[in-house]
Amino acid sequence: MATEPNARPGKIEVHPIVTVDDHDSLSRVYTPGVAEDVERVADDADAVTEVTGIGNRILVVTDGSAILGLGDVGPKAGLPVMEGKSVLFKTLAGIDAWPLPLASRDVEDLAHTIRDVAVGVSGVNIEDVAAPRCFELVERLQAELDIPVFHDDQHGTAVVVLAALRNALRVVDKDMDEVSVVVSGAGAAGSAITRLLLDRGVRRIVVCDSQGVLHSGRDLDGEKAWLAEHTNPDGVDGDLGDCLAGADVFIGVSAPELVDGDMLESMADDAVVSGLANPDPEFDPDEAHRHAAVIGTGRSDLPNQINNVLAFPGIFRGLLDGGVRRVDSAVLAAAADAIAALVEEPGPESIVPDLFDDRLVDRVAAAVAGA
Repeated sequence: MATEPNARPGKIEVHPIVTVDDHDSLSRVYTPGVAEDVERVADDADAVTEVTGIGNRILVVTDGSAILGLGDVGPKAGLPVMEGKSVLFKTLAGIDAWPLPLASRDVEDLAHTIRDVAVGVSGVNIEDVAAPRCFELVERLQAELDIPVFHDDQHGTAVVVLAALRNALRVVDKDMDEVSVVVSGAGAAGSAITRLLLDRGVRRIVVCDSQGVLHSGRDLDGEKAWLAEHTNPDGVDGDLGDCLAGADVFIGVSAPELVDGDMLESMADDAVVSGLANPDPEFDPDEAHRHAAVIGTGRSDLPNQINNVLAFPGIFRGLLDGGVRRVDSAVLAAAADAIAALVEEPGPESIVPDLFDDRLVDRVAAAVAGA
């Protein structure tokens, strides 16, 4: 990344919001004046939000095990992503975010460390932690902390996919409770998308991993076992191509070039397809245009970019402003509805709002705070 002359490297630095330029201001910011603030908090823990910036501060935490599409590159190599995420939190939502890369890969160690340092913040954003460790870590933290824990790879992706799907189904005039959906990918994103769609009324979902369809006959455990139990009501077996035949919706959160033209052609009329694999989607976009009515990808150079930045700044702004202590399906659905509503007249190439829509963060924040 290019930097200005004489500028420090990286993307973030700390700027004080008070001025210290004489002995009087020094005495107010530090000793002896700061003792008054200490005594207030010691007497009333809630006073910490009045004398510190804790109420607008979150952690952006990673172990570096699932960075972008690069995989396990380690916590230091993941730090540029965490800094970039902190920039977006501040720029788009006015939130002070602190990157926290952690070396451990043990859930107990990670949970213990995050729990200890979270005393100084009002929210935790988990980022780029590989499945299945991320599921257990988020569950542990949600149970042990009294502040919201948000995993963008799960929650953020699910919100934006739901918002895009709501508007895409308006374009093709199909109902959420009647369509058949195929999800490719059973990791953090695929699992969260599936759970949220089930919660929002989708009844027919089939989930595939690299070995094929998840079903009760496979030897599965953890999150995949839950998915097998709660999806695939018709008992479909086989691979991704088998379950795409006749499907109304394809959602890919897996790997590039999994879906060919024949598989797309086998889908139902007016199909909706979204491929979020990095750097290229699960299908060739030009090929998809020949067979699907609405197409979404994660790419910025194509219409309908399904990007988590549509969700996470506003969601966290709403969590902090509303004093929301747990991220649940009601919060996620409220955020998705707010995003979808920003597109008043959806079309084949306009199912999500622009990433720089001035209304986006405020609308999502208000919806989350009221959820």
